[in-house]
Amino acid sequence: MLATMNHNEMLPIDALNELASSRAEDYKNAAPFAHGVYDNLFSPELLDAVIDEFEEGEKQWLEFESKYEKKLQMNQDINLQPITRAFIHNLNSAPFLRFLENLTGIEGLIPDPYLSGAGLHKIPKGGKLGVHVDFNKHSHMNVVRRINVLIYLNKNWKEEYGGHFELWDEKKCACQKKILPVFNRMAIFSTTSTSFHGHPVPLNCPEDRSRISLALYYYTSAQGDQASKAHSTQFLDEDGKRDELKFEFSFVDKVKRKLGFEKHL
Repeated sequence: MLATMNHNEMLPIDALNELASSRAEDYKNAAPFAHGVYDNLFSPELLDAVIDEFEEGEKQWLEFESKYEKKLQMNQDINLQPITRAFIHNLNSAPFLRFLENLTGIEGLIPDPYLSGAGLHKIPKGGKLGVHVDFNKHSHMNVVRRINVLIYLNKNWKEEYGGHFELWDEKKCACQKKILPVFNRMAIFSTTSTSFHGHPVPLNCPEDRSRISLALYYYTSAQGDQASKAHSTQFLDEDGKRDELKFEFSFVDKVKRKLGFEKHL
């Protein structure tokens, strides 16, 4: 039945439109930067199916490990299982883009069919993601990153497991908000040159658990509040200064050559 879900069943259009209408000002005025957190919007049966498919099939997980991060990511559409693929395609469709535009006030959104840096995210026990701002340009499409959408898939996730999505103020060099990554919770935020976020404390979950989520990124042709010069992920170091790991470019280039791309995404 899930495999035959139609567009309106996979996306709760009416609920999304109502949310955008009622919460747009809250989103834009949120601190430390524009964001919103929304629970129980999607069908639990749909997300259960995505969880079931998370490890199915021939997946080539990209491993990221440095002093700032330890995580895995999978973004190859051809290796997604059918329900997950359909859900992601719906999240890249016009109705969801209109919802995001109405909620955030950012017009002319462009989805990323390449899922650059997006797709399935998995953090094992002991994994982390340092506080950072994301890469700002998708040079393969020549567009600017403007919105992140994170959908968490962690059932019965306890506070002591950690993995909180943290929103930071760069000037104060401090966390301003922590969000537990529980099942059917969607976090959305506007991606700017100062939207620092992450989960810097290593996960303390059981060995047989991982922090799993779907990540979708959206772009515009307009610059918005992004830096004009293209950059990769910039982490906050122990002194509160930006640290851009140069090896990320060569790593991504290596992956791209494997996948058939020529430019840094």
